Amino acid sequence: MHPSLRLSDRDLLAECEVHTYRASGPGGQKRNKVESAVRICHVPTGVTAIAEESRSQLENRPHALRRLREAIAIQVRSPVAIDNFEMPDELRCAFAGGERLRVNEHNAAYPAVVAAVLDLLAACAGRVSDAGRALGTSTHHVVQFLADHDRVWAEANRIRERHGLARLKVAK
Repeated sequence: MHPSLRLSDRDLLAECEVHTYRASGPGGQKRNKVESAVRICHVPTGVTAIAEESRSQLENRPHALRRLREAIAIQVRSPVAIDNFEMPDELRCAFAGGERLRVNEHNAAYPAVVAAVLDLLAACAGRVSDAGRALGTSTHHVVQFLADHDRVWAEANRIRERHGLARLKVAK
């Protein structure tokens, strides 16, 4: 998991460039006159996130920051040693009463859990069964976790394609 995901909001913002701009679209005169939209670029990774749904810059900033954390978790891979994989605390807490891996997208630990699972999947060359074994859970539970989150699912399939594996299919 990228170390920036564990930083406080203030420390993460210190690694970023923050830009404000006027959002286009509906919203009346105030939206067109005030720079309320926020774009945050994480300088070390080049990952960018925006928020422009509110007419208030103060409301848009935390939304953009939350989206930035999620984008870093999904787009930036960190090396993981499969042989002596140590489960991060955030990931350990995401196992709901046993084998099932669950975390709500609004949970503060969500980006860290997503990053840990995707990093492990990448370290296992996209093999979900190997990732499940390292996590101490079934292949089914890993696939179910990935399928519950659209952007995570898409990144997992990109990882698999890079390693010459077929795309995952959701069992209906």
